[in-house]
Amino acid sequence: MPFPKALFAAIGVTAGAAGAVILTPFALYMAGFSAAGITAGSLGAGMMSSAAIANGGGVAAGSLVALLQSAGAAGMSAAATAGVASVGGTAGGLLGGAVGLLKRMRR
Repeated sequence: MPFPKALFAAIGVTAGAAGAVILTPFALYMAGFSAAGITAGSLGAGMMSSAAIANGGGVAAGSLVALLQSAGAAGMSAAATAGVASVGGTAGGLLGGAVGLLKRMRR
């Protein structure tokens, strides 16, 4: 039985959005942005050091480092969660659509 044309894209959007929302807190933690602060020797510590040097000793409010630390410490806001889900869903949809296209070309 042949699958509908948009099935792979729909599955990709769903999996991409859910996967991105679920995995983002883990990725933040692995990069060194945790509830306890920025982990010494991590990617986050390197980013913080670079931002502090560039800004004359402090990290600017609203900078990428500040936003990532806020998300790592307190969790993502509703707007950030929606943005992450949108990016993940778009990537998943593109991948799912490509799989569907390749399956149709293979026949």
